[in-house]
Amino acid sequence: MSKALIKSSYEIELIRNSSRIVAEVLRLLGQIIRPGISTKELDSFAEDFIRSQDAVPAFKGYGFNKHNKFPASICASVDDQVVHGIPNDYLLKEGEIISIDVGVKKNNYYGDGAWTYRVGRISEAKLRLMRITEESLYKGIDQATKGNRVCDISQAVQEYVEKNGYSVVRELVGHGVGRQLHEKPNVPNFSEKSPTMRLLPGMTIAIEPMVNAGAFDVFTDSDGWTVKTEDGFPSAHFEHTVLITENGAEILTV
Repeated sequence: MSKALIKSSYEIELIRNSSRIVAEVLRLLGQIIRPGISTKELDSFAEDFIRSQDAVPAFKGYGFNKHNKFPASICASVDDQVVHGIPNDYLLKEGEIISIDVGVKKNNYYGDGAWTYRVGRISEAKLRLMRITEESLYKGIDQATKGNRVCDISQAVQEYVEKNGYSVVRELVGHGVGRQLHEKPNVPNFSEKSPTMRLLPGMTIAIEPMVNAGAFDVFTDSDGWTVKTEDGFPSAHFEHTVLITENGAEILTV
């Protein structure tokens, strides 16, 4: 295992600071999400707040394709958009759900988190999807303990989601967080056959179930970013950055 995966107390404090900003952005966005607001307005609000904290939006300009860097500060994914939705002039409608993913970089260290919100009054079916997805996140966090393996997190998420009649996306996974936005190890929401990395105190990881109401199949839209469900059913996404400690996981994005 690379020593870079085990963070020093100094590094942990920097990751904690960035993660706190993530949590505050998500809390504040939750207060203004409503029918009639555009996803671009949400993005501008988030960017202004992040920069007011002497931090920078981690997603803006992110990407490996130099011709298609992510153009916004948050990912705003509505209904059948799973993740990576690009904010634009679209006005949110009553009855939709929207997943907001936020990354923050401050003092060269990152925090990452996501939450799904209702837009006005929504159906019982969407409420249940949100509830099960959020609960599956905490099932995974419960397994983020010293001596467990990444696969223990994955299995806990997958079993809870599928027991409740939903599916977990296979193409996208959680990840380590630290000096980079995406570090090792990968943290899938589904079980893998091969042994996975053992969790040790000082590791910081993002656990992020992406749960579909229908099948797990997804595709990437023509913009090269927005991931959508193949069957058009809605999807929910919840994410926390957590620290592995001697006594379980500490959630940093709170």
